[in-house]
Amino acid sequence: MTNVVPLRPSATPAAPLQDHLAPVFAQFPLEVVDAQGVSLHTPDGRKVLDLYGGHAVAALGYNHPRWVEALTQQARQLCFQSNAVPLDVRRRAAAKLANFCGLGLDTIFFVNSGAEANENALKLAFKMTNGTEVIAVEGSFHGRTAAAGAVTWGAEKKWYGFPGKPFEVKFIKPSEAHKLATMVNDRTAAVIVEPVQGVAGALDLPKEFLQALRTRCSENGSILIFDEVQCGVGRTGYPFAANMYGITPDIITTAKALGAGFPVSAVLVADHVAEYMKIDSLGTTFGAGPMACAVVEAVIDIIESENLLENVRARSAEIREKCVVGPVVGTQGAGLLLGLRTSRPAKDVQAELLKLDILTGTSGDPNVVRILAPFVLGSEHVEQLRDALKRIGK
Repeated sequence: MTNVVPLRPSATPAAPLQDHLAPVFAQFPLEVVDAQGVSLHTPDGRKVLDLYGGHAVAALGYNHPRWVEALTQQARQLCFQSNAVPLDVRRRAAAKLANFCGLGLDTIFFVNSGAEANENALKLAFKMTNGTEVIAVEGSFHGRTAAAGAVTWGAEKKWYGFPGKPFEVKFIKPSEAHKLATMVNDRTAAVIVEPVQGVAGALDLPKEFLQALRTRCSENGSILIFDEVQCGVGRTGYPFAANMYGITPDIITTAKALGAGFPVSAVLVADHVAEYMKIDSLGTTFGAGPMACAVVEAVIDIIESENLLENVRARSAEIREKCVVGPVVGTQGAGLLLGLRTSRPAKDVQAELLKLDILTGTSGDPNVVRILAPFVLGSEHVEQLRDALKRIGK
């Protein structure tokens, strides 16, 4: 057994923590006490327009009465039972999600987070094939767990932390579709891609590249996984980015907007993938709990009945038309996963917008401010953003 060498105490003791939370997140200079609609409220009475949405989670904004009612009613009725107990609310949520997607990915596995959904999708791909590697796309972000982190661009150098990856990973640029004929081969279990990259700066990938991935995976028998953790469930103005592009992958993973504030994610699979989902092949403790399923059902019903897909597309068009002002020189992305390309550092623009009571995000691109607004955003909020951008200037 290798001897474990104890760590020496630091010569300069670290400053004591202000609380008991691990200091692993950079935080906005913003304290929030409650929220309503698309507004965050601070202890000192500020009303902040939230165009960040808790990192694309708060799809319905805050305190939506039907979301609150669905969660409250289910909590009173039955707060939890595992997948070992069949539940009608679970069956209803799965049917609702499959029908909403409408691409024939009709078998649903509910779990808890985007990373967990991607872990299970990759596991399925390896079970189905004799492959030993995965192809991912430069700029990608798929999660911080072992397999999901392995296919995340830049993770190994920044934060991966594990002594080795669980499989071989190769990265491809969206401009390198011509390389697919050789890159995707008999060793390739899966290709995983965000059709609209989130952390990279709300970057919508070329349709020709995604179509080439679909074609080559079909030719080779590899599994095409669309990671729609951030861009799915209405975020692009379509049920999924796959619908927007007109391309059907073998697996879609999704989370964030799916629960609109409640932790839940899902793996949606085609019939030929579902054949490999046997008893005990996958598992989860909290996934598909009744409260999560009640929320999923409510979120999709609200999106459909309140015409929020149409609203997302309309507000996206307004932002593209009206908000290329001040430091913004262009836009990218889709729906309300938008990148505002800036003439100066995005972090500075973000800080100045926050001083004017507008919260936005940044990204892996130092010149992109990210918009991840709730689907209930109004034209008046777009005008507020436009006026603020004009005010801070170039």
